[in-house]
Amino acid sequence: MFVGFEKHVRQVNGVEIAYRIGGSGPALLLLHGHPQTHVIWHKVVQALAKQFTVVAADLRGYGDSSKPLADADHSLYSKREMGRDNVALMHELGFSTFSVLAHDRGARVAHRLALDHPQSVKRMVLLDIAPTLSMYNQTTEAFARAYWHWFFLIRPAPLPETLIEADPEQYLRSVMGGRSAGMTPFTDEAFSEYLRCLRLPGAARGICEDYRASASIDLEADRADIAAGNQLQLPLLVLWGEEGIVGRCFDPLKEWRQVATNVRGKPLAAGHYIAEEAPELLLAEVLPFLS
Repeated sequence: MFVGFEKHVRQVNGVEIAYRIGGSGPALLLLHGHPQTHVIWHKVVQALAKQFTVVAADLRGYGDSSKPLADADHSLYSKREMGRDNVALMHELGFSTFSVLAHDRGARVAHRLALDHPQSVKRMVLLDIAPTLSMYNQTTEAFARAYWHWFFLIRPAPLPETLIEADPEQYLRSVMGGRSAGMTPFTDEAFSEYLRCLRLPGAARGICEDYRASASIDLEADRADIAAGNQLQLPLLVLWGEEGIVGRCFDPLKEWRQVATNVRGKPLAAGHYIAEEAPELLLAEVLPFLS
């Protein structure tokens, strides 16, 4: 799936981050979402690698990256800490500045990364999210029913972890297959990789802690930025699936323009998993913007 890419693990910020690297040109960091890994990019990496040095990383708690034990305030899985992982990774690889393309949970990490390290990020593309705080503040019954996992995963340990570990494949199919496109976008090879990684020790804990952090310490950081007037200043492209829930329950452009100064965006003919559902449409928007 990643012909010409090398897979490595590097120790940064106190954890091991797994990643693949390939291509040539300016640096581009790819960050995935839940409940997946960097493999979500397998349909677009070859085209991206023709113009960029692509680094596709597994977030801490996911894939083959470290899965730290939980702490009381969930700080080890805060988007601030996960952002530090990836800034450190890119700097270790020799990239003092880079652009970011990120989906779902990875897009939430990218949001925090760009706020905390504005000197490092040149341009950013975020896929199928609105800002975390605005989504929690505007939760409706329709959103809660569609994004049930947001509220399941933040329950105290060990209940959600125990249920995920009891049948990881059923969990994957329930979350991924429950979206607008069902299981159609996912190749057998990619799904096998997602399942392998979810079966790893600590994977269920990592996922839950990611979401627990988003519903607690991450919201505190977002509120502090709003109070201080701290906004994203870089060029930002936001894309969402017109068949998905984010665009139906929220106004993504409106919400991003409240926390960023230079935003453009549009819906694409896809559901949530844009990189796997509509890779050509995604590339048509991303390549001109990042170039």
